Amino acid sequence: MSRNRYDIDETLESPFDLSHFKRAMVYIKKHKWAMIAALIFSAVSVVVSLFTPIIMRHSIDVSVPNKDIPQIILLGILMLVTIFGSVMLSNVRQRIMTRVGQDIIYDIRKDLFAHLQKLPFQYYDDRPQGKVLIRVVNYVNSVSDMLSNGLVNFVLEIFNIIFITIFMFFVDVKLSLIIVSGLPVFVGIMYLMKKSQRRAWQDVSNKSSNLNAYMQESISGVRVTQLFTREKENYTIFERLSMLYSKAWMRAIYISHSIFDIVDTLQTTILALIYVIGLLIIGPSTATFGTILAMSGYASRFWEPIMGLSNIYNSFINNMAYLERIFEAMDEPVTVGDAEDAYELPEIKGDLSFEDVTFSYEPGKTILENLSFDVKAGESIALVGPTGAGKTTVVNLISRFYDIQGGKITIDGHDISKVTLESLRKQMGIMLQDSFIFSGTILDNIKYGKLDATMEEVILACETVRADEFISEMEDGYNTEVNERGSALSAGQRQLVSFARTLLSDPKILILDEATSSIDAKTERLLQNGLQELLKGRTSFLIAHRLSTIRHCDRIMFINDKGITECGSHDELIARRGDYYNLYNSQKQKA
Repeated sequence: MSRNRYDIDETLESPFDLSHFKRAMVYIKKHKWAMIAALIFSAVSVVVSLFTPIIMRHSIDVSVPNKDIPQIILLGILMLVTIFGSVMLSNVRQRIMTRVGQDIIYDIRKDLFAHLQKLPFQYYDDRPQGKVLIRVVNYVNSVSDMLSNGLVNFVLEIFNIIFITIFMFFVDVKLSLIIVSGLPVFVGIMYLMKKSQRRAWQDVSNKSSNLNAYMQESISGVRVTQLFTREKENYTIFERLSMLYSKAWMRAIYISHSIFDIVDTLQTTILALIYVIGLLIIGPSTATFGTILAMSGYASRFWEPIMGLSNIYNSFINNMAYLERIFEAMDEPVTVGDAEDAYELPEIKGDLSFEDVTFSYEPGKTILENLSFDVKAGESIALVGPTGAGKTTVVNLISRFYDIQGGKITIDGHDISKVTLESLRKQMGIMLQDSFIFSGTILDNIKYGKLDATMEEVILACETVRADEFISEMEDGYNTEVNERGSALSAGQRQLVSFARTLLSDPKILILDEATSSIDAKTERLLQNGLQELLKGRTSFLIAHRLSTIRHCDRIMFINDKGITECGSHDELIARRGDYYNLYNSQKQKA
């Protein structure tokens, strides 16, 4: 089943195990000294604060009965100092961990984005853009706090429990045993709830991903939505996805918050037992009122780190689903990449050869089978044929956007699977039907593939492809700001900018895939001279539905039935009266 749907939940390839967390430790180790410093500040803060109940017990049991005013004032000042010192140390620790958290976000997001840049087209064909974006933005933000504060807090809470236990037993052993008696009950309940929590938060992750994917798709296609008045239907879909997300979230929150209720109930029960047993069973002669108040304070403090550990556990369970998604993307294999012994492709002339090439996007659905042809350097080749026959597939394979399943493709005798992708693609220029314009200036877009180009080179490229005329008429000329996808430009203007960008990169092999489809007939006629300049001395492949634009090509290949059914010049194919002849005549009749 295709995953390229906003309403299909993603499934993990393998269940989460500790190896995921060990892998996350790589990002934590970079900041270990800062985290150790934060831990020391926190530990000192905890120890300082634990003296408060002892000071309070001494005040109630000794200073107040003796009416020792100076000692009461001194103990009060001492309590204020311990509280203030504890708060200040905690504040320093928080500042350190905020910086560490942001650094971890940066490191994970950088590695994830770098990997996404290398993934083949197939990865993006199989899933909506929204499901990719949510990993880079939302999921990374969510897990960073767990990997920074979560880890430090976990160690700190363990220290808290140890320190508090020591202080408690120092004050009163019997009452301390009552306080720790609820711990086994809590651990058992947490263990029983672990599996349901993880599943609930994985479901939240899925529903959030689906909602994000649909929102991204809807925003991108808002013009089509309004054109076909689909607003109500789209709102209904959005409402359904939002409701599914809300239900998943509420279920996960209900399970997570039930743990807080359990801890709160245990804490209240323990406090009640301290007063009942301390006053009625042990008796005031053994357990003084000050001791009972101190132990009740320690009981609250003892269950605070327990509650903290449960919060950390909840956060851990919540964010494991996100961490799994992040590592799932990072583990996605780079199926189209450099071989271990890949070498730099030297500057090419442009001789190209397909030798028994077989390719399919999905197993069992062959697009090209045993395809073979040779192209000489500087030759122009047109690819025509019915929709879906494989014309675009052929040119995608030349640039190695996909790897073939059989055969070999060579350029100047070099097997393209054995050279580096960068050295291969740097010598190619590709013009697509949908010319993508990035946010920035027109100049930025034209120089996208050659950042060191001079202004003279840019203007010459634009004049060659007839783009300079409309750019010069704009208020800010080449410095005119354009939005993502170039919404401020017409479709024809976007393609002319793309033509200039391609020409400026000076490719040795040029691929034009329906490159003039959005240009009006008048502009296309003006562009023909520039196009001939663009093709001059380059090996070129042109895909066009308007056959009038490819008559000048050296050879025309008719792609159908998983291969080439006809090949020759325009005049040769017309004389042959085959597939190309029929296609050409059908277009003349429609004109």
